[in-house]
Amino acid sequence: MQHETRHSGLPARAADVPAWDVPTRLFHWTLVALIAMAYVSKHWGDANLVWHTWNGYAILVLVVWRLLWGVVGSSTSRFGSFLYGPVAAARYAFDFILRKPRHYLGHNPLGSVVVFVLLGLVGAMATLGLFAYDDHDGFVGGPLSGRVGDVVWEFATRWHIRLFDFLLYAIGLHIVANVLYLVWKGENLVRAMLTGRKPAQRYEDQTAARFASGWLALGCLLVAAGLVFGSIFAAGGKIV
Repeated sequence: MQHETRHSGLPARAADVPAWDVPTRLFHWTLVALIAMAYVSKHWGDANLVWHTWNGYAILVLVVWRLLWGVVGSSTSRFGSFLYGPVAAARYAFDFILRKPRHYLGHNPLGSVVVFVLLGLVGAMATLGLFAYDDHDGFVGGPLSGRVGDVVWEFATRWHIRLFDFLLYAIGLHIVANVLYLVWKGENLVRAMLTGRKPAQRYEDQTAARFASGWLALGCLLVAAGLVFGSIFAAGGKIV
């Protein structure tokens, strides 16, 4: 087999190394599905928005889980591994335009900005939804909408809707970036988020990811659910 590979004229495929753990990948694709379902349930769901409300709960639990996992999770999932400053992000963007090869096993300096923006937007929308009323009839509201004054729920309702436009822009930018990486640099980031692995090469941040325990991820999920629903109950809200 080695003899055939050496004389076939085709280079042997480099071994892959672990990049993304299963919990992080499940978070990513589940969040994608929930964002799509949130839009569908808002416009074509039940009249009392029960589906939409539970969809929001799930998103909020996932965001809180990601915050916890960003502290105690796998090496590439920890925020400390991709917390770069604006200068580093600008320098990486300039190198990307010039097609200078710079490779990161986890999030690169520019991609990390998009990650934090997406998390912030999704988290803000889900949180505002707790205090917002339905913009169609004004009678159906989040679990905490009746616990705040008119100014607060009006603000929450307005920005719960408006932030969706910013979220669409951020998602579009994220998709365009993935396409550019594939075409411009030959890096298939989608494949990596599906398989959890990347080709072995010299990366600037780390050579291979160190995965945390799946039990730890499950524990973080239970804590996240407890924090979300416990906070709603503590604030006097009623779970739909």
